[in-house]
Amino acid sequence: MASEDKPDESAADDGMADWAEALLEQKATEPSADGQGGVLAGDAPKPFSSMSGSVGDSPMHDINMVLDIPVQLSVELGRTKVPIKHILQLGQGSVVELDALAGEPMDVLVNGYLIAQGEVVVVNDKFGIRLTDVVTPSERLRRVSKS
Repeated sequence: MASEDKPDESAADDGMADWAEALLEQKATEPSADGQGGVLAGDAPKPFSSMSGSVGDSPMHDINMVLDIPVQLSVELGRTKVPIKHILQLGQGSVVELDALAGEPMDVLVNGYLIAQGEVVVVNDKFGIRLTDVVTPSERLRRVSKS
C-alpha cells in the first residue's frame, strides 16, 4: 500500500533521459566546426581572460553575476498581418497563413533578439529545436547596438 501512495517518478526521468540521449547522439554525430562547444552544447562557460578597467572583484565574479538571470527564449514559426475583423472570425479549426515556408529554419529568439536558427525535432511526443545556425556573439552585439 505504501508503494501505491508514491507518484511514479520514473516517467519524468525517462523523458529527461530521452532528451539527454538525443543530445549525446547529436554531439557524437555532429562535432562543432571549430572543435569547441558552447554553453548550449553542454560545455562549461569559459571565463573572460581579462577585462580592462575592472575595479575590485575579478572578471570571473562579474560574469557569474549574470549567468543565472532568466531570459525569455522563444522559437518563431512565422508571422503575418491580418485585420482585426479576421481575428474576430477565428474559431476552432481555423487556419492562419504565415510568411514562413514549410521546412524553412525556425528563428530562435532571446528577449526578442535572433540568436540562432534550427529545425524542429520530436523526442517522446515533445517538440524541441535542433540548432543549425548560431549567430556569433559579435554579430549579436552589433544587432543589439543598432536597435
